[in-house]
Amino acid sequence: MKSKIVFWAIVSALAGFLFGFDTVVISGAEKTIQALWGLTPSAHGLAMGAALYGTTLGAIFGGIPSDRFGRRKTLICIGALYFISAVWSGLATGVWTFIIARFIGGLGVGISTVAAPLYISEIAPPKHRGVLTGLFQFNIVFGIIVAYLSNYLLGGIGETAWRWMLGAEAFPALLYWALCFAIPESPRWLILHGCKPAGVNVLRMLQPAAREAEVQALAGEIEASGQGMKAGRAESILSRRFRVPLLLAFAVAFFNQLSGINAVLYFAPRIFEMTGLGPKAALLQSVGIGVTNLLFTFAGLALIDRLGRKTLLYVGSVGYIASLGLTAWAFFSGTFGIVPPCIFAFVGAHAIGQGAVIWVFISEVFPNAQRGAGQAFGCATHWVFAALITSVFPYAVARIVPNPDVTVAPAGYIFGFFCLMMLLQLLWVFFFVPETKGVPLEQMQKRLGTAE
Repeated sequence: MKSKIVFWAIVSALAGFLFGFDTVVISGAEKTIQALWGLTPSAHGLAMGAALYGTTLGAIFGGIPSDRFGRRKTLICIGALYFISAVWSGLATGVWTFIIARFIGGLGVGISTVAAPLYISEIAPPKHRGVLTGLFQFNIVFGIIVAYLSNYLLGGIGETAWRWMLGAEAFPALLYWALCFAIPESPRWLILHGCKPAGVNVLRMLQPAAREAEVQALAGEIEASGQGMKAGRAESILSRRFRVPLLLAFAVAFFNQLSGINAVLYFAPRIFEMTGLGPKAALLQSVGIGVTNLLFTFAGLALIDRLGRKTLLYVGSVGYIASLGLTAWAFFSGTFGIVPPCIFAFVGAHAIGQGAVIWVFISEVFPNAQRGAGQAFGCATHWVFAALITSVFPYAVARIVPNPDVTVAPAGYIFGFFCLMMLLQLLWVFFFVPETKGVPLEQMQKRLGTAE
């Protein structure tokens, strides 16, 4: 790979770093905010959930600016949203200004899950597309760890520490915004929107060793892939012709969340405390989850273009089933000592499997002309189920009590349900998932029957 392609991919993937940072940074400030403004539990929940509402909305509609204005301009705007949110959150004078600021940041998160993987998949060489697009997921995990570290370092500076925690995001956001001006527009977007000469110039930069005839041939193939477009507008993604990629994107996002990954990441201390660990020990175990997530995400990136997407989904599914099954058994049998290592194994299975694959896979299965809308559909599915699982998990653990004297059995039922869902995922991978490793995007359209 040429260094410029790697640089462009890294710049785009930094949206994932801001995603991870923005999502977790609130954890260091939420208790202070509740006390400062005297928030009721419902108002506190609204303030903490504001970013998630923005994320869901951004994911649903993120394909519109990506398709209408281009991938590059959308990425630039994402940087601006993150910066505005960070500064406004840090300077918030009341709960409603804080909610608006967090909502704006959530919009940036949601749109970034659409635009960044989309852009990288369209500039990456087929044989390196997995690792380059997977940089987005790696940056999410890295951003989470940096946010925890930032909160720790700023936690002792005084009563305004929470403002600095939230405002610290402005520095990487400003850097990301500036770097986005140094990347070119996606050649596929340019060609499909009537800017073929500019698109061909970008293709030449992406493939400097290719002969002119090969570059022109690729440009022609890209142009042909969007012949159904009228005045730059593509056929609706809801057309029956696109049912296969729609079902694939829905399923990979659905199973991603029905593994229970968000429930584990968000409620890890609570889960560990249910096994008898004290609060401090539970928090320390939670830090171990972050480190495990980062290490296995790195492993997933190293393997995704070697073993392929389908193989990693197999590995992740088997790891899910084993770790979730043992966790459920541990809660039912009272064998709590195995819960922490099982949770670590579960996070590792996710990071090397679904975590590494999801954003790559969704960005690969849709046709050029519909990729923005398709990416938005997959991301919206992911975030809707993320919100549902995160909201339902604590309620389910508290309510599913078959025996009043048994306080931990409900967790066994929940983890058993997640294990069952992963058995279904394994069957789905075996029967329906195509291998996309090394396949040019235009060829993937033909394989899935979505070509014009």
